Amino acid sequence: MKNKDQYAPELTERLLQINAIKLNVSNPFTWTSGLRAPIYCDNRRILSFPEIRSWVADRFVDAIRENYPDVELIAGVATGAIAIGALVAERMDLPFVYVRSKPKSHGLASQVEGHAPPGKMTVIVEDLVSTAKSSLAAYHALQEKELTVLGMASIFSYDLDIAAENLANAGCQLVSLGNYHALLETAIRRNIITSEDLLELKKWRKDPSNWHP
Repeated sequence: MKNKDQYAPELTERLLQINAIKLNVSNPFTWTSGLRAPIYCDNRRILSFPEIRSWVADRFVDAIRENYPDVELIAGVATGAIAIGALVAERMDLPFVYVRSKPKSHGLASQVEGHAPPGKMTVIVEDLVSTAKSSLAAYHALQEKELTVLGMASIFSYDLDIAAENLANAGCQLVSLGNYHALLETAIRRNIITSEDLLELKKWRKDPSNWHP
């Protein structure tokens, strides 16, 4: 993006409006990975709010056209990005596939579901990027199908250093509509968090594995 934060302030407001982002320093959340975190982002809630759902899909289209103008195929990451990815593909009049976390244990044992001819210029749509490990699993699965993966676009990124490192090592570009930095700015401005909370939230981002409330 010409300005990588151009959509972040408005997206943050909208996510807070529908309670898709929760912040709690004193009583942290436990992620699927087992990581303890003072933040939890549930972007699936976006799908329940038509106006916000439409806005997010439109911003994805803008970001993809700006950053990946040669795109020929949209790939959503299961399960959180399947619905929004399909909406984006529909708006762009492009074919759509989705990527499972692992191949099916039955049938054709497919990991990439849909028609994905080799060589197609592909953009991955993600709902959320934390460490980027699951996102990159989709990236590699698409490459194994001989697709040309231009990069990835997500609704929100936690801006973790480990994610930046993992993406750089894989050679995968990420464009995110919203990010942790913009979230903290909005939360402190709206008095959702205290200055003490802000310090803890910044500490967590620097070293999430060793952070303790």
